Amino acid sequence: MQMLDLTKMTTETRNERTTDLDMMSPLEIVTVMNEEDAKIPLAIKEVLPQIAQAVQWVTNSLRAGGRLIYMGAGTSGRLGVLDAVECPPTFGVSPDLIVGLIAGGESAFVKAVEGAEDSRTMGVDDLKNLNLCPKDVVIGIAASGRTPYVIAGLEYAKSLGCHTVAIACNCGSAIGKAAELAIEPVVGPEVLTGSTRLKAGTAQKMVLNMISTASMVGIGKAYQNLMVDVMQTNEKLQVRAQNILMEATDVNRETAKNLLKQAGGSVKLAVVMALLGCDAEQAQDKLNGTQGHVRGALQ
Repeated sequence: MQMLDLTKMTTETRNERTTDLDMMSPLEIVTVMNEEDAKIPLAIKEVLPQIAQAVQWVTNSLRAGGRLIYMGAGTSGRLGVLDAVECPPTFGVSPDLIVGLIAGGESAFVKAVEGAEDSRTMGVDDLKNLNLCPKDVVIGIAASGRTPYVIAGLEYAKSLGCHTVAIACNCGSAIGKAAELAIEPVVGPEVLTGSTRLKAGTAQKMVLNMISTASMVGIGKAYQNLMVDVMQTNEKLQVRAQNILMEATDVNRETAKNLLKQAGGSVKLAVVMALLGCDAEQAQDKLNGTQGHVRGALQ
């Protein structure tokens, strides 16, 4: 069996600036980390057109009744799961709409599952268990870009006719070749050699933030820059919902509370009611006519 060659991967090479890392003071360590982290947005800037293409595919998919499915192993898998689970409270979507798969299953989020990332079978089975269909978009995440679990999943998704996207931090990655679209911000060697939870992990998180946020805006989950589909699952979010309504419509807090009650807790509905001076049923009809976009409903 041929030994895996990691030497050509930027994510695995040594950073010349930190060869004396073990001799640095705490301030020196955090300073060099900060300086290296500053390179991340510049690397992402180089791949913005590819990120925008992914956003367009995801937006179209969600509008057509499809799903966004992230899959990865280790840190990459955790980042996908993290982005997925934060979408329902932020944007009021079903937990089934944005799905995060991690090699080894949910337990792997808190404890590494030995060998899971090397299982091609598991990558395909996890997608089959979701009843993957051509309307879905599958995004594979792997800092190295060579994770078998992700490669197999992307190949399977592609065979069904899904749009497939790879996010890696090495150019010409294996997952990039397996996917229809490669997003490969090259952030350079890590401060701690091979520790891709650092710059590579941060880059992946930033790209995922862009994809999910821009896609949610695309399907009408924002009015101006306000989260009008926020879920009121705790006291803080109840107050946030009132604040959003007050910002969008200039009503006072008591009026905001009353409008939200009439709207069944829907900030979006309450905004349209306030700005058009209509009842909840009329506001819902307006929103239905614009696929949930507040700005369109107001026109």
